[in-house]
Amino acid sequence: MAQAKKRTARTSGNPARRGTTVAPPPKPVTLGDWIGAARLRTLPLAITPVLIGTGAAVLVGDLFHWVIALACLVVAVALQIGVNFANDYSDGVRGTDDHRVGPARLTASRRVQPRAVLVVALAFFGVAAIAGLAIVIRTQQWWMIAVGAVCIVAAWFYTGGRRPYGYNALGEVFVFVFFGLVATLGTTWVQATVLPQEAWFGAVGAGLLACAVLLANNLRDIDQDRVSGKRTLTVLIGRRGTQILYTAFVVLAVAIAVYLAFFYPIAWLTLLVLLAAGPAIVIVWTYQTARELILVLQLTSLTSVAYGAFLAWAFVG
Repeated sequence: MAQAKKRTARTSGNPARRGTTVAPPPKPVTLGDWIGAARLRTLPLAITPVLIGTGAAVLVGDLFHWVIALACLVVAVALQIGVNFANDYSDGVRGTDDHRVGPARLTASRRVQPRAVLVVALAFFGVAAIAGLAIVIRTQQWWMIAVGAVCIVAAWFYTGGRRPYGYNALGEVFVFVFFGLVATLGTTWVQATVLPQEAWFGAVGAGLLACAVLLANNLRDIDQDRVSGKRTLTVLIGRRGTQILYTAFVVLAVAIAVYLAFFYPIAWLTLLVLLAAGPAIVIVWTYQTARELILVLQLTSLTSVAYGAFLAWAFVG
């Protein structure tokens, strides 16, 4: 009887709590979480084409239109942040980010309503549109309104809509065209209304480095993307193919700078980007865990903005 009473005493209490573990309440979303969702390490990809495009414009026009250049920077940065939040929203509602390796996304974390993330994305697209409209009014290049509209639509359908092209191995095409050619050549055009060959070479270099960043990102997430059905170029060509393509993109970008250095000697300084790009390439070929590729993203982004700065200096020096 005594043992039975002891057993009864041990099992008495609220049966709903026995043998259960109460999950801790979710942490409140902070300003740092929103800043992290903006993916600041990708912003160099927006700065690089503006630097190169402005340098090429000064080269042929002998004038620095700093107001227009600043507006171009606002457009590029706002579009980049808008794309990042749009990806957070679209990938989150699809479940693509549920098991990602990098920092947790706002939508996937379930701590923020998807609509809130979508509103922020649209707000940054709006900022880009307003800055772009200001450029159009200032330069009277009204046809560029259509270019801006295409940029925003392309940014949304990268991972948004029913058939996002970022899920069908076309992400690198988008990045090369819009964060390489359009951003660089557009910056040059609105300041000089001509497109010298220097702008074209620089645009290709900027686009290649932007694609290298995307490849590193998709290489990190290759296993999760396969499971979720996200058919990136990396998923299609595999790890080895991505390693080769990443290396080729970086080397080709540096080769373009070397070619330009024969005409603009300051461009030889662009070889200094190998201090960041070299280790990035080594990690891509030797990494053991996906988290190591986060450093590759950072190094490649640094390579991109340094590349743009040195080319711009070469053009205006």
